Amino acid sequence: MKSFLTLILILSVSLYSVAQNNTSVKGNNDTPKQTVLQLKETEHDFSKIPQGKPVYYNFEIVNTGKEPLKLDDVRASCGCTTPEWNHDPIAPGATAKIKVGYNAAAEGYFEKFITITYNTDQTEQLKIKGTVWKAPQGSAPANASVEFLKKQNL
Repeated sequence: MKSFLTLILILSVSLYSVAQNNTSVKGNNDTPKQTVLQLKETEHDFSKIPQGKPVYYNFEIVNTGKEPLKLDDVRASCGCTTPEWNHDPIAPGATAKIKVGYNAAAEGYFEKFITITYNTDQTEQLKIKGTVWKAPQGSAPANASVEFLKKQNL
């Protein structure tokens, strides 16, 4: 029984080490692919924003490769976050922007992730965060001093 358990343990460790060695991204010639998408920043803090007022931020990316860069998809973690980007390839050395909007409908702290898929199988992740504060209900109260000033000018 001990030899059977030892055999299972050795096989498990072997399979685990083989799986770890095959996780790097490989190209056609089995060399790791270089990351050609450079992000100026990966996170933006909107800080405090009023509820119901959408906010936007532009993330800048640079193609550091020698071939045009194709953004295959830019996907947000939920429907309250909307990424917009140009679907044309980005020339080597050129920059592009990904505009990320947040609708600020729900009150409280938020943290949302945006995943960029490029060159078919490579990914990068962006993050936006902040706190939505609840705007007061109804309109602002009437300002009595304005009426007083109007009467004074007559």
